[in-house]
Amino acid sequence: MSQWVVVARYSYPHEAQIAKASLLSANISCALNDEHTINMQWLYSDAVGGIRLMVKESDAEQAWQILQQDYSTDVEELFPEQTIITCPNCGSENIRAFTKGKRSAFLVFLLAGFPLFFYQHGFKCDSCKAFWQENTEQ
Repeated sequence: MSQWVVVARYSYPHEAQIAKASLLSANISCALNDEHTINMQWLYSDAVGGIRLMVKESDAEQAWQILQQDYSTDVEELFPEQTIITCPNCGSENIRAFTKGKRSAFLVFLLAGFPLFFYQHGFKCDSCKAFWQENTEQ
């Protein structure tokens, strides 16, 4: 019987589900650990080490290679009219979605039993570390 090993960890359930679907489409048996815990209480994500994507040890190398594939150019070909978001501070395209205040809310939750701080969803530039919220109103 093969051992199960962790090939990836995710903070958000939707990211884990996408990775799991990628592996299942390649006929690799996989499972998500702590997905329901994170769904019920997102503050536990950092404490439990995120959602763990598990595969059989014999499939680990192939699974890792599949998860490392970059399909961003395929998406760009399907949706060529998408605007590229750049950092308003330095103009870099090296940005990512970011939740500001998640760690402090988690700490207060551990100490007080409920989060006191509001958190903000936005973007963070990996080049200059600037954070901003995109105006979604059209």
